[in-house]
Amino acid sequence: MSTSLVARNVGVVRGAVRLLDDVNVSVQSGEFVAVLGPNGAGKSTLLGALAGDFPLTSGSVAIDGHDIATLGPRDLARLRAVLPQQIVISFPFTVREVVAMGRNPWRDENDDDRVEAAMRRLNVESLQSRTYQTLSVGEQARVSMARVLAQDTPILLLDEPTAVLDIGQQERFLAVARSLVDEGRGVIAVLHDLNVAMRFASRVVVLHEGRCVASGAPRDVLTPALLSNVYHQRIRVDSTSDGRPVILPDHRA
Repeated sequence: MSTSLVARNVGVVRGAVRLLDDVNVSVQSGEFVAVLGPNGAGKSTLLGALAGDFPLTSGSVAIDGHDIATLGPRDLARLRAVLPQQIVISFPFTVREVVAMGRNPWRDENDDDRVEAAMRRLNVESLQSRTYQTLSVGEQARVSMARVLAQDTPILLLDEPTAVLDIGQQERFLAVARSLVDEGRGVIAVLHDLNVAMRFASRVVVLHEGRCVASGAPRDVLTPALLSNVYHQRIRVDSTSDGRPVILPDHRA
C-alpha cells in the first residue's frame, strides 16, 4: 500500500524568530528525499515539524490525508519513525531493550521477529547484551537506527543519520536506508554531505534561511550556481570517469 507524507506552507516561529517560512515538502512510498542546506537553514526544525514534535505556526502536515495534529501518539508512531540527531539514554538498557523500544506502538506477536530482523540488518546482534552507554558513538548510531527499523513504519524521518559514522559505516548505513526505499518505504533525511545526497536521493529539498529555495532531482537542483549562493562558497560540479557527478569546493582562480 502506498503511503505519502505531505507538508504544505509550513511555518514555524519561536519567540520573534521565524525558523521556517512557507515550506512545502513531500515524500511517497519508494522515495528518498534529502533535505539540504547550510547550518541554521532550518533543516532539523523542518524534520521536527514533519514528525509532529511541536505545533506549527502555519501550514499543515498530513500522512495519507490525515493531519498529524489530529492523530494520537500511538497512531502517529505507527505511521512514522524518527531518528533524531542525538539520543540520550540515562538508564542502563541493553541494546536489545533499546531496539525493542521501537515496538511500543505495536506490542504484538511480531515483536521478537521485528527486533531480531532489525538488529541483524544493522549488524548489532553481537552487541545485544551490552548496555547502550558502553557502545562507541558509531555503534550507538546503528542501534538507534535498528530501533527505528523495529518500529516498522511506512515513513522514516532521519536527522543527520551518518554524522558520526566513518566512511565504511556511512556506506553500509545508507545502503540500508536505500534498501528500505526499494522495499517501498518513504525516507526523508537531513544530510550535510552533498555527494551522498547526489548518490542516494530520489529528490532533494534545499533550505536557506528557513525557506525552500529549490526542490527536484539531485542532478537538476545541485548546480554550481545554486550551491555557491546558498553555501557562500564557490562550488563546482565535476564528473568521475564513469560519469557520476562530484561536488567540490572551487578554489580555482
